[in-house]
Amino acid sequence: MDSTALRDAAGQDAPVESARRQKTRARLLDAAFDVFAEHGVRAASVEMITEAAGFTRGAFYSNFSSKEELFFALMEREKAMRIEQLNTGVEQFLRPLVGTGGGELGDAEVLQTITRILELQSDDRRWWLVQSEFLLLALRDPSISAEFLHYQDGFFDDLTEIVVAALASARRRFTIEPSEAVRVIAELCANGEARALLSGDERPFAERLSESVPAILLALTERI
Repeated sequence: MDSTALRDAAGQDAPVESARRQKTRARLLDAAFDVFAEHGVRAASVEMITEAAGFTRGAFYSNFSSKEELFFALMEREKAMRIEQLNTGVEQFLRPLVGTGGGELGDAEVLQTITRILELQSDDRRWWLVQSEFLLLALRDPSISAEFLHYQDGFFDDLTEIVVAALASARRRFTIEPSEAVRVIAELCANGEARALLSGDERPFAERLSESVPAILLALTERI
């Protein structure tokens, strides 16, 4: 086979290999999520994850160098999903009200819009449990604390950008530093999820936070 044919063959194999690799990573991430939620991040082993995914240790280490790296990949996937859900909510519920040029919303409209956007957010409580466990692990382990903090800061930067733009389109702005305001709201959500887990509150995410989150956001903003 000449060099051209070899390159063509390699080019044909690459997409197949890439798709296979993506599926393998996705199955490992799904399995890790289940194992972390059931056994805890610290107690979960690579063997437990690979067994749940139906792969060998070799398949794991060809995709991730450690359990911690896998967890950060899981966090990135969760971040991307939540950002996408937020963007979808803004486009679906806010944009029709303000139009492309932006328009002022009354307080009642703001409250209603935020509640609808909350309804699109993932309601898998296992994630709050797993993330809290990894936070504790990061607090105890300096080798991963910096990366954990970097992930959190990146997530809040992206979140703040979306929220500030959405508020501006409704002719509103935060009355305090936007990044701090978003963190206040995020902490409210996290504390609400923790309380729901502790108390056995089975109400949906949006229903449990439909009063507090919109009210706090309204209190932290003003019309412009």
